Amino acid sequence: MMNNLHPIRDYIVPGKRAHLVGIGGVSMCPLAEVLRGMGLHVQGSDMTESDTVRHLRSLDIPVAIGHNAENLGDCDLVVRTAAVHDSNPEIAGAVARGIPVYERAQAWGAIMQRYPNALCVAGTHGKTTTTSMCTHIFMAAEADPTVMIGGTLPLLHAGYRVGQGDTIILESCEYCNSFLSFFPTVAVILNVEEDHLDFFKDLTDIQHSFRRFAELVPPAGSVIVNADNASAMEAVAGLEHPIFTFGLDHTADCTAANLTEVDGRPVFDVMIRGEKYARVELHVYGHHNVLNALAAASAAWALGLPGHAVETGLASFTGAGRRFEHKGTYHGAEVYDDYAHHPDELHALFTTAKEMGYERLVVAFQPHTYSRTAKLFERFVEELKIPDVAILAEIFAAREQNTLGISSADLCRNIPGAVYCSTLDKAAAALRQAARPGDLILTVGAGDIYRAGEKLLAGV
Repeated sequence: MMNNLHPIRDYIVPGKRAHLVGIGGVSMCPLAEVLRGMGLHVQGSDMTESDTVRHLRSLDIPVAIGHNAENLGDCDLVVRTAAVHDSNPEIAGAVARGIPVYERAQAWGAIMQRYPNALCVAGTHGKTTTTSMCTHIFMAAEADPTVMIGGTLPLLHAGYRVGQGDTIILESCEYCNSFLSFFPTVAVILNVEEDHLDFFKDLTDIQHSFRRFAELVPPAGSVIVNADNASAMEAVAGLEHPIFTFGLDHTADCTAANLTEVDGRPVFDVMIRGEKYARVELHVYGHHNVLNALAAASAAWALGLPGHAVETGLASFTGAGRRFEHKGTYHGAEVYDDYAHHPDELHALFTTAKEMGYERLVVAFQPHTYSRTAKLFERFVEELKIPDVAILAEIFAAREQNTLGISSADLCRNIPGAVYCSTLDKAAAALRQAARPGDLILTVGAGDIYRAGEKLLAGV
């Protein structure tokens, strides 16, 4: 936290100059726009040119390519992403000059304090989809929300929007305890599972973090928790703040009644404490998405939205980018892409896909980070036995170095018939060789495995 003498809110005032390191990032670009809209002078830097960088420049926000202490100019504060370390020349330069340095999460936390309603969606998985569902609902209610999502939402043609309403909706990540810098008035906890074990010690440590997140909610706010997730319920057990629950398999405040399927997609009544709130027809598949929809409906109810906004919003939701996203057809096989990178997410994705009536499920999976692969190795092996064909690309390093000496080849040796591919080109070739008419082909992972599907389709 760089030993800053003043809270960041003291600097988020009109006329101050903010320098954003990594300004082209998925949550830094909207942060730049929001700060600019609040009257600050905004500038920044990024390592590469990108569409987001060009967009920011179109708004007269200066962006330097490459990191250099000279880029700081006469800024009053620096905001950085989690990927930017103390050794970065701009961070080191700011410290040397006495310019305060803050984390991105701290900036979002200070911003949300200005909104009467701050809806924060947290959980080990399902955050992007549920935050996107909430966005559809609040847009249908014409609430004009400000939104920050960790992925692209077709409705917005982006992962964010800057609105003028009294509600801000944020996907809230537990990694590095980022969400503990937030000020939620409504905190949604979808699930609490083992993940990010390069930062957390164990599941108990993760539960403690989510409990602290729930404790941030003021007395007049709402804590919304998945009753079907035992770990999430354990995390909030004994919490002084009343808990509002949603679920399908356990008694809950918000649940689904008359649950049926139309062309494989769920249709149900949203019931809140025994009263019908909305009739929902989803255009996304799976038991997990029914739970996500119940979570979004619970948040809408907590903030006083009418049931018809839930109905209209969810009826128009067809998924977020890289969440079971249809990419095209390859010689009679349908090609989809999904961001799933945790065993629980793989289980939900694969079991849903297997029920969709395709002849075979062909999966190209790219594990995300060496630490996650090593810590959850046996669980990955178990889930990757579900597809009819498993093709494993090499592990996507992200922020890590391979100090563990682990490879996707290690997974392959434990999965009968699995194919190991050291490059994305080889993964695309393996998909090409495996594909048959009637197959469902899935590229899966949080890295760049989607490019294997693009390479496959480019050959059509």
